[in-house]
Order: sequence, then C-alpha cells, then structure tokens
Amino acid sequence: LMKMKPFYAEKVWGGDFLSRIKGRKKSSPIGELLEVSVLKDCPSLYNDMPLYNFINENEISYCVKFIETTQNLSIQVHPGDDYAQEFENSRGKAECWLILEANPGEGIYLGLKDGVTKERFCDAIEKKEDLNELMNFYPVKRGDFFFVPPGSIHAIGKGVLLLEVQQSCGVTYRVWDWNRKGLDGKPRDLHIKQAMDVINFGPNMNNKEFFQYSPNGCADTNEYEMATHTDFSFKMLEGKKGEKIEVNLNTRGRPTSVICLKGIVGLNRAEEKQRLSEYMTVVCPKGDRPDKLMVEILSDECFLAIVH
Repeated sequence: LMKMKPFYAEKVWGGDFLSRIKGRKKSSPIGELLEVSVLKDCPSLYNDMPLYNFINENEISYCVKFIETTQNLSIQVHPGDDYAQEFENSRGKAECWLILEANPGEGIYLGLKDGVTKERFCDAIEKKEDLNELMNFYPVKRGDFFFVPPGSIHAIGKGVLLLEVQQSCGVTYRVWDWNRKGLDGKPRDLHIKQAMDVINFGPNMNNKEFFQYSPNGCADTNEYEMATHTDFSFKMLEGKKGEKIEVNLNTRGRPTSVICLKGIVGLNRAEEKQRLSEYMTVVCPKGDRPDKLMVEILSDECFLAIVH
C-alpha cells in the first residue's frame, strides 16, 4: 500500500486551499494536486521518489488529481487517442469530474451552444470575441458529475473544487484564456490549429446527456460506478462508522488507487495496513492475481474514490 505525495502544479488560476490541506507553506497559487501520476513532467511521489520509478506508464494508464480554481481555467480541448498518438506520441485524454465544493452560482463551461458551427466558432476567434458566450454553462454543486470525452471544448469556472480522473495524458490545446497573462506576466500560448482539428462540433456531442451529467453521485449501495473507460474505471464507495467493506483490486489488470474524500478509514491488504484521512491517496500495486482490500470506516461517515 503506497501512500502518495502529490505533485503541486502552480497555475495562474489556482488558490491556496490545496496547499493548506497538505500542510504546505504558502507559495504560488496551486491549481492541481496530482495525486496519482506517472507523467514525466509532473509525477506524484512515493517515498519522495517519482511514482514511475515503481510503476511504469504502461501499467498505470490513468491520472488522478484535485483541482481548485479561484479564476476560470482557459477554454480548452484535449485530443483523442488517434490524434494524440500521431501528433503528440501520447494517449488521448478523456476525463471526468466529481464536484467536491463550489461557490454558489459558479460552475463549468462545457460544450457548444445549439447552432454554433465550426465556421461561427472560427469567426469568433478571428474577431477576438469572448468564446465563453458560445458555450454551455452549468452551475454546479457538491456531488455533480460530468464525463468529458476528447474533443469536448470546456473550461472549469472559478470557485470550484473537484476530483478529476483522466487518461494519463498531459496534452491540452488552449483556445482562449480570458485575455489574461500567465504567472510569468506574458499571455499563455494558444493552440488554435490543433484545437480546430479535434473539437467536436456535432450537436449530439455538445448536449448535457453526452456528458453523462448527473445532478448527484449517489446510489443505494456502498459502491457505485461513476465512469468506465478503456484506461480507467472510477467508482465511489461510502460507508458509516464501524462498517467493513471489501474492495476488489486489480479488476482491470492494473494498480488500484484509493482517494479519501471525506472521513477516516483503515485499509488492510494481506499483512499491510494504512490509515487514510481526507485528501490522502494510496496506490495498491498490481499483484500476481486479483486480490482484496478491506476498508474499515473509522469516522461517522466516509466517501472514497476507487480508481482501477
């Protein structure tokens, strides 16, 4: 059971909450905690060494991160597997978001409004229009869930804290950045050509149903599935004090990650034990065969994210 240390990603739109919960001294704004990452330029750490020293990138095809926003993220899009392989030597990037907290009225920009064609969008870029005016905006609250396939234009709005599970890919094509400057005082790079190559303009790929919108992430069982993709499976597990819940590991033939979102739990795998509290993560390396993790709920209630 590998207790992880995150990679702290400084972002112009980040805040200080994620730093504070990890007991880190105040620094530049932190936008992302990469809890489980084998990406070369932003790896999470185990025993103060990059995770890719212990688990290679072929074994772990997903990435898990917390994101905190005090400003809007850039309007952006990610490529699918074929395009990313050809032009970036990478897998593509499908991702999903579980909203943990949001200021009232804040939300996300996701997909294009009805009737926005490629021509209209290109024209707006040429004329330096505010591109968010062409996009759907969804106010969010704790428990909301979205699946964001490659090619979906999006931006997480300000005042949001979420858990993101994604393919292990660092490729982002930035389309518009709200006319602001980056941490270095210069405008951040845009990637218009690549973005136009991959954006989904079809009406059926820009509506709420396409993004598997769920107004809350709850079901009547202890464990329930949020999203399934070739490169990751994302489940939620909830329990009350004193419960012991068995979790199957290696169900997808790769390491399982356990992220505590609320409460305190004890983890037991064979002879190994770990204790997790909020915003802590453990990676369970792949064994020779599928095995079990026993989760004991130690607080009044608990929510865990399980990623295979």
